[in-house]
Amino acid sequence: MHRFHIPNMTCGGCAKSVTKALLSVDPQARIKTDPPTREVQVDSQLNEGAFLAALNEAGYPDKRITPSLDRLIRG
Repeated sequence: MHRFHIPNMTCGGCAKSVTKALLSVDPQARIKTDPPTREVQVDSQLNEGAFLAALNEAGYPDKRITPSLDRLIRG
């Protein structure tokens, strides 16, 4: 499972664009977007780097969620 924080994913339309970009990398990926928290979860066996590149190309660069950052966000 890959997790990304997309600061400029602020609405459903943005989430749809993010999903489309991610599915272009892996059409079989399971993607969950949450615009209020700006979080995206991608369930895929493919390398995270391919998803990062697709997000950047689509204009939705991520600010990585690392385990330590996740603990700070979720408390």
